[in-house]
Amino acid sequence: MSTTVAERIVEELDRSGVQRVYGLPGDSLNGLTDALRSAEAITWEHVRHEEAAAFAASAEAALTGELAVCVGSCGPGNLHLINGLFDAHRSRVPVLAIAAHIPGPEIGSGYFQETHPEQLFRECSAFCEMVSTPDQMPRLLDVALRTAVERRDVAVLVIPGELFLKPCPKRRAGAPIRQVRRVVRPTDADLTRTADTLNAAQRVTILAGAGVQGAHDEVVELARTLQAPVVHALRGKEFIEYDNPYDVGMTGLLGFSSGYRAIEKCDTLLMLGTDFPYEQFYPSKATIIQVDIRGEQIGRRCPVDVPLVGDVGDTVRALIPLVSTGRDPEHLTSSLAHYTKARRRLDELADNDRNRAPIHPQYLTRLISEKAGADAVFIPDVGSPVVWAARYLVMNGARRLIGSFTHGSMANAVSQAIGAQTAFPGRQVIALAGDGGLAMLLGELLTITQNKLPVKIVVYNNSSLNFVEVEMKAAGFVNYGTDLENPDFAKLAEAVGIRGRKVEQPDDLAGAIDEFLAHDGPALLDVTTARQELSIPPTVTAAQAKGFTLYALRTVLSGRGDELVDLAETNVFRRLFD
Repeated sequence: MSTTVAERIVEELDRSGVQRVYGLPGDSLNGLTDALRSAEAITWEHVRHEEAAAFAASAEAALTGELAVCVGSCGPGNLHLINGLFDAHRSRVPVLAIAAHIPGPEIGSGYFQETHPEQLFRECSAFCEMVSTPDQMPRLLDVALRTAVERRDVAVLVIPGELFLKPCPKRRAGAPIRQVRRVVRPTDADLTRTADTLNAAQRVTILAGAGVQGAHDEVVELARTLQAPVVHALRGKEFIEYDNPYDVGMTGLLGFSSGYRAIEKCDTLLMLGTDFPYEQFYPSKATIIQVDIRGEQIGRRCPVDVPLVGDVGDTVRALIPLVSTGRDPEHLTSSLAHYTKARRRLDELADNDRNRAPIHPQYLTRLISEKAGADAVFIPDVGSPVVWAARYLVMNGARRLIGSFTHGSMANAVSQAIGAQTAFPGRQVIALAGDGGLAMLLGELLTITQNKLPVKIVVYNNSSLNFVEVEMKAAGFVNYGTDLENPDFAKLAEAVGIRGRKVEQPDDLAGAIDEFLAHDGPALLDVTTARQELSIPPTVTAAQAKGFTLYALRTVLSGRGDELVDLAETNVFRRLFD
């Protein structure tokens, strides 16, 4: 009996180390799901919404570094994948998406559920092609897999449903598709030129991003040699913040004043594996050196004087012997002193506040960090949970911090937690969910119970789209359209088989977190947090100050002055009297 296209796909995925496929069944996918059922080597991970399938695959790929797979049926089914695939694409993690299509002979006729997925997914992938005949397989599958793995990106195969059941031609199997090991660094001449630039500098600051993964010790050694403070971008936090005596915090809209200052005061900025997007946080006057394995990224955010294409670890290892020691440590010393002061101020805000409700999100996040496991995976929702995660979660080299940090999508926390927990069933996975983000894909609570995943969900319940409100205030707008009428999420969780508990008083929080994390199974902690907590960026522009003044004036004139009283009580009064 001949092997079908669907069976060949399953065989190749198995050879490439894929262990599971995330998706939602549909008639155009029946051939593939039946092949998965028969094969047993790869499990079917059923979700309630295809967007969650793509986010789950994105999270698995981010944590394992290996290929992850999601699928969607024709039309609306695979269209739902697009948001999670954009996240994987922009986070640069290897994901294969199989988008089932309407019957081949009907394409172009306006058939039921017809879309053009080969066009829709092109922007969020490195490879996107439609399989029109069985003869294209399995070669196109090999190309898709290799592209996803080597480019660390999304590959999409669009397959009309009837083709899954067609006989598939044989093709000699090559080596299993895994990323090929390589050494990538600049030429000796470019390294010498870089060392000369660094040796002539007086005040070097390092800005480290996600590209420093696996190069922690090398970057720390380079910082020691250069006497350089190390500032991290959000995606670099988990890889460079820990065990780093030169760390001075984060920069950017969510960062610390110390990170901003260390960059602004330098005469040379060394960018390592970062695509940090905010131009206003780059130094106004400095020589800039950028190292990135993707040459096309260099100079995208700011003018670069010394461009270097290479892996951060390979490049730094080759650079260190060329860099001279013995430079004046004043820049490092003053940057560390500023960081100590900034860190102390942030920590002072993460307290019980004499049992005054509502609970400050800083205090909640600090307790979660202190009580979570040594190798916990933290996944914050986009919005205010990311702010508090960036500032109060402590990394240690074993913990992971992932999220929709580049694509910036709501509803990522719980759906990515599904992928993380599925890939690591014995590991503590904590979703730091905003109330808006949780509600957006609320059905995935059913996925958690159906798939028996012991995910822990903390809900930052401030009855609002909180970060949007902060943005409105900074721009001078009166908050509008951001209110959320929430249910009791703890009771809702209990109704679907998840241990739920609601906390409204700070004195109850520590014990509740202990109980929540110790529960053997999925649990949800619904915490009423302060709506008016402000997250101030490290430098406030004149436009932001003007915008906030306009917000205050407009709020009073619109008859909502009580909001300003609440804002002052939350952010000013407790700092004055503590």
